[in-house]
Amino acid sequence: MEINVGLEFWLVAITVLSGLIILMYRLLASKETLTSDDPPLLLDYARSFFPVLLIVVFLRSFVAEPFRIPSGSMIPTLEIGDFILVQKYAYGIRLPIIHKKIISVGEPERGDVMVFRYPRDPAVNYIKRVIGLPGDRISLTADKQLIVNGKKASYTDKKDLLVDTNYGKMPARIYNETLSSSKGDISHAMQIFEGGTKPIDIVVPDKHYFVMGDNRDNSSDSRVWGFVPEKNIVGKAVLVWMHWNWQDKGDGFNGSRIGTSIK
Repeated sequence: MEINVGLEFWLVAITVLSGLIILMYRLLASKETLTSDDPPLLLDYARSFFPVLLIVVFLRSFVAEPFRIPSGSMIPTLEIGDFILVQKYAYGIRLPIIHKKIISVGEPERGDVMVFRYPRDPAVNYIKRVIGLPGDRISLTADKQLIVNGKKASYTDKKDLLVDTNYGKMPARIYNETLSSSKGDISHAMQIFEGGTKPIDIVVPDKHYFVMGDNRDNSSDSRVWGFVPEKNIVGKAVLVWMHWNWQDKGDGFNGSRIGTSIK
């Protein structure tokens, strides 16, 4: 069993502790103590914080959780500084801390933008697009043509632009990439730089997923560190609820990003 001692752990721990304090006082304290206008400080704090913490833990664990995008690996779909909302129940109900699935609701679909715990360091959350499902054969040619189960992805609406990088401005292209899924064709924007890439040809193992960033030439993903185990799934990214990029050369607050649906 894998437990990460982070914010989730401490929220659950403090909630449980508050509940235990209230329970102990109810079992051991006198009626006068419990009904007093000036209860013990510890009991007063526990009564105040427990219901609020319980609601926060429930919403954050089973309904939705906010995340901030710290890198450009999902450009142009997601920008640095986007604050996103992630559906925690989209791929099943999981217990907090131990992340064990207790209710199966759905499975990731090809084309979904998924948040997951990084396989090499589960304390870190990553976000990428699901490209390959369990059993899929994924190929990427040297000229960056994606092929899933023998079917080529299609690319339309080409747009040429210059992109700021650590090496200065570089020519790039934005396409609409179309993938096939059980829900039909799924189209999304993606960006590539000029030049070739290392070809791949793999089969996705059972209970694993192959993911890539939409900024294909500037993304550390399954091409680098391997597949995402099903147990590492956090949820499905659905909405940008705020944008604020305070980093050097960032665009600050951008209200036009608010309410952007993630496709």
